[in-house]
Amino acid sequence: MKAYQIGPQTGLDSLTPVERPAPKPGPGEVLLDVLSVCLNHRDMDVLKGRYGPKRDQNRIPVSEGVGRVAALGDGVTGLAVGDRVVGPHFVTWIDGDFSPAAFGHDVGITHDGWLAEQVVMPAAALIRVPDGVSNDQAAPLASSALTAWHAVVEVGKVKAGDLVLTLGTGGVSIFALQIAKMHGARVAITSSSDDKLALARKLGADITINYKVQSDWAAALAAETGGRGADIILETGGQSTLPMSVTAAAPNARLVIIGFLAGFESAGLPNYGSIIGKNLTLRGIAEGSRAMLARLLAAIDANGLQPVIDKRFSFDEAPHAYRYLESGAHVGKVVIDIARP
Repeated sequence: MKAYQIGPQTGLDSLTPVERPAPKPGPGEVLLDVLSVCLNHRDMDVLKGRYGPKRDQNRIPVSEGVGRVAALGDGVTGLAVGDRVVGPHFVTWIDGDFSPAAFGHDVGITHDGWLAEQVVMPAAALIRVPDGVSNDQAAPLASSALTAWHAVVEVGKVKAGDLVLTLGTGGVSIFALQIAKMHGARVAITSSSDDKLALARKLGADITINYKVQSDWAAALAAETGGRGADIILETGGQSTLPMSVTAAAPNARLVIIGFLAGFESAGLPNYGSIIGKNLTLRGIAEGSRAMLARLLAAIDANGLQPVIDKRFSFDEAPHAYRYLESGAHVGKVVIDIARP
């Protein structure tokens, strides 16, 4: 079968096409024909050697996708050949509270991922995709969409009328916008591009802020909200943007810390006292469990949420897909089609 592996992890050129023997499912495992996959920022970081320690050069990358069951290993029940399925990339985190043990089996990182014609996955982690949900709706769920769901719904406890603030227009932020609107919330979103903010408004964003024009975007948000701020904030920037997120928070807000796309600060948090003064909750999250993914999938099936697919590439064009993601030109998801039904 055709696949890609991560190579020496010295940059995007490390992505290497290879031919491998077709895998076979063991007991409790399922063989999948991969239909489509989606790229995330960490997929680039892996190739650049920036996502923890360097991995086995033969590792197949990519953490989210949708596949069709091709064969069942011994003891597998509840799935049938021909079913379309998705699964979380922390395959041992089935339900309940997070444990660091989940990092021990991280699809695309510690174990082979989705960027191949066929993959083997633990059956216990997989969820059947309803017939009414398309591949494009299902493929982006395991990482960015699940992170957004975890932040907005599971931690943020979003309710109608809340204001959700999300930073940037990447996969997590666009899914957060859509999920928040699905729950009757208002959404504020930031970007350095007026064109991207225009698209966000078409998706339902209520407040859009160009942080290159308004560098003090917390003040801009305060002006739009009568000084109140946001109830739920998805902090995708990291230490560099966290102080302004604290300033932008309403009393009793939930700040969900997801990433560090804006880099790191060496100094401490200058407005640390605001965390206490506003009674804020700061919570770091790592994607989500299979149970959360099942709830997200059910919500998409019930509400017809359509992910924003910015651009799609063929399997042979996978290196170009990585470079497009790196360019930052995208809004939403970058898809690689492995096989179409």
